Amino acid sequence: MKKKRKQSRLYDVWRQLKKNKLAVVALVVLVLLVLIAILGPYIAPHPYEQQNAKQAYADSSAEHLLGTDKLGRDILSRLIVGTRQSLEMGVIAVAIAAVIGMTIGAIAGFYGKWVDNLCMRLLDIYQAIPMFLLCITLAAILGPSLQNAIIALGIGTVPGYARLMRASVLTVREKEYVEAARAINAGDARIILKHIVPNAMAPLIVEITMGVGACILAGSALSFIGLGVQPPTPEWGAMISEARNVMREHPTLALYPGICVMISVLACNLLGDGLRDALDPRLKN
Repeated sequence: MKKKRKQSRLYDVWRQLKKNKLAVVALVVLVLLVLIAILGPYIAPHPYEQQNAKQAYADSSAEHLLGTDKLGRDILSRLIVGTRQSLEMGVIAVAIAAVIGMTIGAIAGFYGKWVDNLCMRLLDIYQAIPMFLLCITLAAILGPSLQNAIIALGIGTVPGYARLMRASVLTVREKEYVEAARAINAGDARIILKHIVPNAMAPLIVEITMGVGACILAGSALSFIGLGVQPPTPEWGAMISEARNVMREHPTLALYPGICVMISVLACNLLGDGLRDALDPRLKN
C-alpha cells in the first residue's frame, strides 16, 4: 500500500509539473547538462588541455566551432568538460548544505524549547556574515581547489535549509500520525526520520532545486577570483576570468561560458518554480 501511495504521489506531482511547459523544458535542459557532464571527455571534439600556439584566438571554423583561447585550446571542448566542474559545485555543495541544514532544522523543530532557541540563535550569528563573504573566507583558508570550493559553498549555505526545515517540522509535528507514533512509544529518531522528515520535504525540494543554480553561480564567482577550480582544468567561471583582459578584442571568450552559466541557473530556477506549483496542494485538482 505504501509503495502504491508513493507512486500515486509522484504521478500527481509529474502530472502537475507537465502543465508547466517552461518547467518541462528546464528539466530537459538539466538532464542534457547532466549527460554532458558525464560524457564530456568522450564527446568533446578535442582534448581540453591540447594547446596550439599557432591557432591562438582563432575564429570559429570547421575544426574549432567556437574558436580557440589564448593558448590555442578549443573553446567548445573546454565548455563541455567544464560542465562537470560547474555541476559538481552546484549539486554536491547543495547536498552538503541540505544534509547539515535539515538535520539542524529537524532537531530544532521537533524538540523546541531551549534546543530550538539555541539552534536559532546560532543560526542568527551564522547569517550575520554575508554568505558569499563567508564562502570566500573559507575557500581562502582551505586553499583554492574544486573540493575546497564545494566545502565552502556547502557550509556557507546551511542556514537557509535549516530554517526552512524547522518551519516545515513545526507544521508537521502535531499531525495525527506523529501522535500515533508517539502513542506506540516510537523513538524520537524513528519519528523524525520515518514520519516528520518525509512529510516536511516538499518545500525543501523546491529550495534544493533553486539552490543548485545559486551554488553554480557562486561557484563560478569563486573560480573567477581564483579560489575555485584551478588551471588547466576548465570551469565556466575560470574561463570568464581568463577572458576578462581581452574582452574588447575577443568578447566571445567570455560570452560563451557566461551563456552556459545563465542557462544552467535559469533552468534550475524554472524547474524550482514548476516544482513549487506541483507540490502545492492548493493548486492540485
